[in-house]
Amino acid sequence: MPLMPRSEETAQRVTAWECVGCGKIDAPQPCIGICQDRKVEFVYADEYDRALAQLEFECERVRTAESLLRRIVHTKPHKGEWERSYLALQDQARRALATLAAAVSTTT
Repeated sequence: MPLMPRSEETAQRVTAWECVGCGKIDAPQPCIGICQDRKVEFVYADEYDRALAQLEFECERVRTAESLLRRIVHTKPHKGEWERSYLALQDQARRALATLAAAVSTTT
């Protein structure tokens, strides 16, 4: 089961004006005569993009860990081959951690 469902949809983006003094947000739209003001919450697009990129990276980390765990769960070494299998799994885990560490260093 995926950690986060994949969707082709992205959050709707609206271009708006922000007052540099008070921070008021204004996004003029054509009025159809039934307007009401209500309190809403917004995030800046660059903050959203950073959070989404971090989420995608964390999802990849989880997928990597799940893959290694599946190999551990489904591996049944032959008689007398436990140590060799264990060492192979350790090597796979080291490589996975190195790959993730390299990805972190290129994004920071």
